[in-house]
Amino acid sequence: MSPSSRQPVRGSTTGRPIMAVLDLLGRRWSLRVLWELRDSPLTFRALQAACGDISPSVLQQRLKDLREGGLLDHEGEGYALTAPARALMPTLLALNDWAEGWAKARA
Repeated sequence: MSPSSRQPVRGSTTGRPIMAVLDLLGRRWSLRVLWELRDSPLTFRALQAACGDISPSVLQQRLKDLREGGLLDHEGEGYALTAPARALMPTLLALNDWAEGWAKARA
């Protein structure tokens, strides 16, 4: 089941939007799927290959969750980010940059 705003989600009984989105993005493979789609749409098989070890059943569930969450669409070219997911990308890219600096500082 995909989380939606104002309904209880894992880790929160309030269902606040931030908790709902963190629940959705925190699911295993969710961020990886979004990351692999950041540049262009991919078919199921191409996305599975890009994600590496993801099983078809887990990928299918993540795609369902992310579609229900309004972050993915299925087009003729395959799965693609929606406008809200594209709006999230700068935040994820900034987090990636921060993580790279954090890792270097810890090395």
